[in-house]
Amino acid sequence: MSIDISQFHQVFFEESFEGLDAMEMGLLDLEEGQPDLETINTIFRAAHSIKGGAGTFGFMAVSDFTHHLETLLDEMRNGKRLVTREAMTVCLQAVDLLREMLNAVRASQDLDDERIKEVADALQALLNKGNLPVATAAPDSTAEQATDKEPAAGWKITFTPHAEMLQTGNDPVRLFYELSDLGDISVTLNDSQLPPFPDLDPEACYLQWVIELKASVEQSAITEIFEWVEGDCELTIAPLSTHDDTEPTALASPKDSSEERAENEIAADLTENNVTNSSAPVGKNTTAGSATTATTERHMASIRVDTVKVDSLINLVGELVITQSMLSQMGEEFVPERLPSLLDGLEQLARHTRELQEGIMLIRMIPISFAFNRFPRLVRDLSAKLGKKVELKLSGAQTELDKTVMEKIGDPLTHLVRNSLDHGLETAERRIAAGKPATGLLHLNAYHQGGNIVIDIEDDGAGLNEPKILEKAKERGLVSEHEVLSPEKIHELIFMPGFSTADVVSDISGRGVGMDVVKKNIHALGGSIEVKSEPGKGSRFTIRLPLTLAIMDGQIIEVADQRYIVPLLSIVESVVIKGKTTNKVAGKGELYLFRDEYIPLIRLYEVFGLKPNSEQLEGGLLVVVESNNSKVGLLVDDLQSQQQIVIKSLETNYRNVMGLSGATILGDGSVALILDVAGLVTMYRGSSRADNPTEFRVA
Repeated sequence: MSIDISQFHQVFFEESFEGLDAMEMGLLDLEEGQPDLETINTIFRAAHSIKGGAGTFGFMAVSDFTHHLETLLDEMRNGKRLVTREAMTVCLQAVDLLREMLNAVRASQDLDDERIKEVADALQALLNKGNLPVATAAPDSTAEQATDKEPAAGWKITFTPHAEMLQTGNDPVRLFYELSDLGDISVTLNDSQLPPFPDLDPEACYLQWVIELKASVEQSAITEIFEWVEGDCELTIAPLSTHDDTEPTALASPKDSSEERAENEIAADLTENNVTNSSAPVGKNTTAGSATTATTERHMASIRVDTVKVDSLINLVGELVITQSMLSQMGEEFVPERLPSLLDGLEQLARHTRELQEGIMLIRMIPISFAFNRFPRLVRDLSAKLGKKVELKLSGAQTELDKTVMEKIGDPLTHLVRNSLDHGLETAERRIAAGKPATGLLHLNAYHQGGNIVIDIEDDGAGLNEPKILEKAKERGLVSEHEVLSPEKIHELIFMPGFSTADVVSDISGRGVGMDVVKKNIHALGGSIEVKSEPGKGSRFTIRLPLTLAIMDGQIIEVADQRYIVPLLSIVESVVIKGKTTNKVAGKGELYLFRDEYIPLIRLYEVFGLKPNSEQLEGGLLVVVESNNSKVGLLVDDLQSQQQIVIKSLETNYRNVMGLSGATILGDGSVALILDVAGLVTMYRGSSRADNPTEFRVA
């Protein structure tokens, strides 16, 4: 019975992409000259694992290309070649290409042979430049582990796979092929552990192999081949010798290591709605930071979960089972005297359910480092292209947020970083002339604040050019010729669609596409963005996002005979309308005087086309909400309870509706729609309710 190894492809791709991320970060951390052995070994191991896995699954083009990269990395880690900027650039290009190849293989698309040859030739040209003299070579990091100071005439290898090794997709024959590349081999099979046929597990391995390799090679060359199955086998290596007192080198690991690793890396499958398919064709991409774009395109069908979180959920489920059993028994034998016990049981059930909900949400929380890790490469490539010196500082990388939010915030962050590099930070010459250090600082900081996650993108550049922004806005008719705006209002202009202050259109910026998309995407996540800038000192963009898009705290309101949910984080205050605090302004609708500030008043029954209980404003309830630094008052009939709600997507189950962000099911089983405050504000600004009320209705 053959084993279908295609079931392991997804795991291979996920681990390979993680390996490529580790390689990229390691290459960016390398300094020119003699490499840090720990860093270069991490890069080498990742490349070796990708090569071995690709060969195992028959992706030979990936395996063969990785072999060239592995050879170059091996010379670096053995001290035979210095780390140069040219070598790091070529290695980063190879990492980019491997991402493209793996994406193409996963999508069953053709590989770009021309680009593969181009990068492979660059690697080979680098290899052909020659190595360092042997006298200057640094000691091999594996030499301390090897028992032989001189390559032996041959080696005896005893290879005993664990029973479950075949289930990980590993093929022993592939290892033998690799060994045969080192020299002549003879293989002896030991099947003494083979059980009777009725007891045979077709997916288990019961065999042992003894291989004699007749070649004068170092032991490290053999151990590298078996690194791919490390943890899945018992392995001993000894020189071929007539002496019986030779101590073999054992490279075995505990038999349960694969089980332990599986426990520590549990993959939690996500719903199809959270999976972004990536099947873009492979081709040349010379845009700076292209490698990081490839990372965002690939979908992630699983996340790694700490076993502590899983154990906590298991314990909670156990508590729920006990509570359910207790309540069932009460139901069967209920008497009025047991009502207090029943109420205690229901309270206990509610507490366990809440804890279970919180535990499940924690599983989806991942550190924002998954988004931050793309930027060292982006800053390196783009700063070199722009001729600027930039230091990137990352803070709060372990701050956690929901995986869905993480996947959707990547592109807006990339736009903002590119904007800071291109428009914010000056060249070294201009910085020195302004009395600043030649190297500019770009700081990304993430932290929790209330029920939100806050991300700051700050630079110490020239700041926003307010006169130029205002001039461009007037040219485009966004601002009247004689209108005077505060600095805050001028800053808001950069988020207008099609707005740009760039004098020259480039592949980095200047087309007016970017900042408006950033704002739109952030608002779609229920977040907000604000900018603060000081001429000559720099700018700071602050993004506020909800921790999760699945559950939120909401205020239930009543409008006519319908109930709606207002996100609690959007509510500033609830007030009763008294006296002459409202005014009508031609073309602007109704305004309410709220703390010395006039804010728009929106009658929700008109928005939703409902028959009002009363059209009188005097004594009415007004819920003041805020979005995008703008306040509006929502006229409602009644305020009910506050509660946590589970958000159901309208777009998935029906269609996208302006002014509504979703729906939820209340405790009595009825459905309530969730208001999109940002959408309501946009609708208000885009309509003249006083002149044509029907234009302001949700269709």
